[in-house]
Amino acid sequence: IGSPVSADATEDSKEDSCTVEDQKVAEAEEKLPDQIQSTKEEALARMTKYHIHQGAGDIVMIQSDHTGAVDILSAELETADLLGEQRKAQPPPLAPPTTWTTGKMKEFKAKMGKEKSAKMVVKRGEVVTVRVPTHPDGKRVCWEFATDDYDIGFGVYFDWTTVTSTAITVQVSESSDEEDEEEEEEIEGLAPVGDVERGSKSYLRNRYGEIMPVYRRDSHREVQAGSHEYPGEGIYLLKFDNSYSLLRNKTLFFHVFYTS
Repeated sequence: IGSPVSADATEDSKEDSCTVEDQKVAEAEEKLPDQIQSTKEEALARMTKYHIHQGAGDIVMIQSDHTGAVDILSAELETADLLGEQRKAQPPPLAPPTTWTTGKMKEFKAKMGKEKSAKMVVKRGEVVTVRVPTHPDGKRVCWEFATDDYDIGFGVYFDWTTVTSTAITVQVSESSDEEDEEEEEEIEGLAPVGDVERGSKSYLRNRYGEIMPVYRRDSHREVQAGSHEYPGEGIYLLKFDNSYSLLRNKTLFFHVFYTS
């Protein structure tokens, strides 16, 4: 039989027990922030040592150990930079020309027939390129041409190159394919333009710009004329394309001049 315990003694025991529990809770709360901070530091240390294999299209986040700043890198950034450099190499777009036709065929042919360099024969399968450099005294190049009996392909391009001579020259190629090979020797990189039945099947390089694609003109019915304002320094390429014709030569009358 235990000795009796008074009510006052029981109450004192309860109060002492509560006081001890309160002290433990307070000590735990004081230690909690330190433990949380320690846990964060350990996690960051593990993340710093952990490396992830980067695949195509992956995005990698890198956090600085000193400043805490986060940089985002993409595996495609290098490719984008290369594409940007390639775009810079492309020539600027060219404005379209002004074109018109006239019905004074006899007068035009009679006038051009008297000029030595204004009449020529474009043989079957040939491409004739008239190279017209920009002239410091002019701001616009103009052209007129007509043919006897049959049509001919015609187009205008621009060569972004330094002009060393203002002389107009004529280049004759046996076919559009041969013309392509000659241009490929000058510069690399191909860009298809069109087909001679409605355009020219030629390949122009990065330094070449298209003003008007080659396609067949009814130059045997009306005088074909046009003009174009200089986009800058370079050489105009007036292409008379008879490569699609297997049987017929074309007699060509043409006139090229500058205006200011």
